[in-house]
Amino acid sequence: MSREIHLAFWKVHILHHAGEHPVYGQWLLEELRRHGFQVSPGTLYPLLARMARQRWLRAVRRASANASPKARREYALTPLGKTALVRLRRQVDDLHREVVRRK
Repeated sequence: MSREIHLAFWKVHILHHAGEHPVYGQWLLEELRRHGFQVSPGTLYPLLARMARQRWLRAVRRASANASPKARREYALTPLGKTALVRLRRQVDDLHREVVRRK
């Protein structure tokens, strides 16, 4: 299946979970794999960075006494991301009714 279509699914999935609790890359990789998506870190991390640049997510480095430049980043949903998620949920629900349930 087209990577472009999967990217859209992954974005919605990421927004959903970031709205529930802060998420981080390794957890997202495992979560997406649990749903059958084989996402590489080379795909996921640039995607998270793009979503942060869009201001849908806020990236925060995990604070610790000896934090390295490679310290884990956690991503939380921003108000703009929440607005996008609300709109996407309506659109996904509408598409699901049309494509899957076939009224």
